[in-house]
Amino acid sequence: MKHRKIASKALETFGEIAPAFARYSEEVFFEEVWRREQLSLRERSLLTVSALVAGGLTEQLPFHIRLARENGLSEEELIEAITHLAFYAGWPRAATAIQVAKDIFQEN
Repeated sequence: MKHRKIASKALETFGEIAPAFARYSEEVFFEEVWRREQLSLRERSLLTVSALVAGGLTEQLPFHIRLARENGLSEEELIEAITHLAFYAGWPRAATAIQVAKDIFQEN
C-alpha cells in the first residue's frame, strides 16, 4: 500500500485550543486508522464520503471529496455514489452533496 501523509490540517486548525484532539486526529485517526491494510485509501475515502452524505454532514465533505480524488476516485465515481445514496439517504442530502462536489470539481 502506498504510504503518504494525509494533510488533515488538524494541528493548524485545532492545535492551539484543543491540542489533544488535534494530535489524535493526526496521529491516531489519519496515521493509524486510515493506514490499516484491510481497506485501501480509495475504499476508505468512498466509505467516508458515503457516511458524510448519508448523515447530512456537509461540513467535512469538501475535505473528504478532495481527499477521495487524491485517493483515486474519479468525479464520475463520486457523483455515481452520491446518486446511488439518494435512494437510501434521501434526495435533499444527495442534492446538497452534489452541489458541494460540483463546487470542488470547479476549483480546478
